[in-house]
Amino acid sequence: MIEQSSDALTPPRDRPSLVRTFIAYPEFGPFVLLIAMLVIFTAINPAFLSLINVGNALTFTVELGLIALAMTLLMTAGEFDLSVGSVFGFAPVVMWTLFNADVLPLPLAFLAGIAVALAIGLFNGLFVTRLAIPSFLVTLGTLLVIRGTALWLTAGFPQRTWDAEEQWLAQLLVGDFYIGNLRVFMSLIWFVVLALALHYVLTRTRFGNWIQATGGNPNAARNRGVPIARVKVILFMLSAAMAAFAGIVSSIRVSAANPNAGTGYELEVIAMVVIGGTVLNGGRGTILGTMLGVLILRLMRNGIVLIGVPGLAYNIFIGAIILAMMALHAGLERRHNTGV
Repeated sequence: MIEQSSDALTPPRDRPSLVRTFIAYPEFGPFVLLIAMLVIFTAINPAFLSLINVGNALTFTVELGLIALAMTLLMTAGEFDLSVGSVFGFAPVVMWTLFNADVLPLPLAFLAGIAVALAIGLFNGLFVTRLAIPSFLVTLGTLLVIRGTALWLTAGFPQRTWDAEEQWLAQLLVGDFYIGNLRVFMSLIWFVVLALALHYVLTRTRFGNWIQATGGNPNAARNRGVPIARVKVILFMLSAAMAAFAGIVSSIRVSAANPNAGTGYELEVIAMVVIGGTVLNGGRGTILGTMLGVLILRLMRNGIVLIGVPGLAYNIFIGAIILAMMALHAGLERRHNTGV
């Protein structure tokens, strides 16, 4: 008679299934929501997934998405930037004022607009880190100053239109091409490239570890030698530069530098980042989730119009989605921490 060992009689330990592992990812919620939204809108109006509609929707999507990518890193570090909407409108005003007045050629005027944004980000970062003032208050102040400056420089009117089609820089930033019948703008390529680059920075580099440590446990990070102040200043500068880049891309596309452009974008960008699964109080962020959040909100704006819902109801949908995603993320976080 062969005796069975006690190890053979011991039931194997439960290992998390692939499904449970997938559900634990912060991107799970927004991914399911995006799929459900695509199915519902397409079922109601098949034109929602037509190549023309998809191409048009992506054109507008990437401009806010560029800001959201940088905001993801900043929020992961535990900070906010409410001035991105005003920088979005101000940087093109600077660039096209210099170009239209024959002060600088377009490439140098472009660099001047980005440089002004970097200076704004540097100011925000130093103000927050040196004076220990909450970033919410600092960037709220700079929002008003920058928006007011843009309105003062232009007397409240958009810059005169121009023909930028012959400028190589305009073609590089906003030129278009076709993949079959799908019209694709270069801004989409920039969005994808920058998303991949920032995803790599956040998940595969020492600086990415510093970002997460800064937002997760700043005291422990400081004790381990993480230059918290430097990390935050760099991220504020990146946030402003990305907002300026997005604003310049938009100004070329619509052929106007409107000082009021970007009004309200700061809150919509934060909503995109939060819906994507980035923790609101810092410590964990996801570029992939932010990309999903960008698609959810921008395609929803497009979809509710196509199915006949009044566009003025858009904010109702945003608020409902934010509340639902926060509840979902909180539930998944509890299950992940308890192992249930």
